[in-house]
Amino acid sequence: MDLPTDLVPLTDEQRDLLDLCREFGAREIRPVAREVDEADTATPWELWRAAAAAGITDFMLPTAYGGGGATDVFTQCLVQEELGAADAAIGNLLTSNGFFADPILELGSEAQKERWLRPLTGPNPPMTALAVTEPGVGSDSAAITTRAEKASGGYRLTGQKAWISNGGVAEYYVIFATVDPAKRARGVTAFLLDKHRDGLSFGQPMRKMGQRAITNTEIFLDGVFVPEEDRLGDEGRGFHGLMRTFEISRTVLAASATGLARACLDLATSYARDRVQFGKPIIEHQAVAFRLADMATKIAASRLLTWRAAKRLDAGLPCAAESAMAKLTASETAMFCSWAAVQTLGGWGYSREYLAEKWMRDAKLEEIEEGTSDIQRLIISRFLP
Repeated sequence: MDLPTDLVPLTDEQRDLLDLCREFGAREIRPVAREVDEADTATPWELWRAAAAAGITDFMLPTAYGGGGATDVFTQCLVQEELGAADAAIGNLLTSNGFFADPILELGSEAQKERWLRPLTGPNPPMTALAVTEPGVGSDSAAITTRAEKASGGYRLTGQKAWISNGGVAEYYVIFATVDPAKRARGVTAFLLDKHRDGLSFGQPMRKMGQRAITNTEIFLDGVFVPEEDRLGDEGRGFHGLMRTFEISRTVLAASATGLARACLDLATSYARDRVQFGKPIIEHQAVAFRLADMATKIAASRLLTWRAAKRLDAGLPCAAESAMAKLTASETAMFCSWAAVQTLGGWGYSREYLAEKWMRDAKLEEIEEGTSDIQRLIISRFLP
């Protein structure tokens, strides 16, 4: 089930980028998806370097800093769906530097953009990470407790972060801390630092249900000094940058989830055409056919909601509700479609012979990360007329 590119005209550059990602997904990603999953907490560095050489890890960064220049969210969604159709976990890893870059592009000075983004576009780019979540702070980002206390020439950061994607393997970090917990959102401030700062340490990689291509760890900050020039934006502006980052990342993750759902439909349909029961392919049995029809319909709806959010973001329009709708619908569609694929394949869907069971485990994270489905519904409800 390919992208309906007849619906929205694409440029030659977008088509070339999609062809590149489709080929890379088939040649490099899908063949190692099972191996990467079963390695559990090992980062697939060879795949990262291959993606960097192909231009996939920096396609979304501005040409001014050496990137591919596909800075519009719509193109990023096209790419993310294509990579997600190969393997959502790996696709999310390969484009994770865009997540790090978003708050820098939103809040950073020209000097900060040059210093922290240009290295991401080299022949051997580092991985990066964005640290918000804490052991006691998940969806309520304004309740961050990691402290940023003024010190001579800068700040000292003290606190703990949890579930940080690329934690420990990333070289560069955006750390969100508060200069005054009593101010909640107005105290949240962002800081840039590299992994070699004194007082910065990491926990062991967490063993997860799915999306194992990305390593997650805790981060411990024990009076880590950050110079004034590495504060990202003004004091108290971090929350604004984070919310803008969430609008973009939720939309892009919706595209990834749509790609995952698309992979499930492709597998289930192919299997249903070949599997014969009661004298005919099971796709000719109404129960199976209707399940596949539901999968296709939900995928189409997810894609359209994702594209609407992307187009609004690119137009500079408010998008909190639209990105939440896209993320909610696409994540729950991925979960439904992974269930439907396993159900269609029956016993083989439950086995590791096929990737359907992996995709079901991967899909569950889509309903949790970047705000759970409950949070997305809460956001949407706030915009009801």
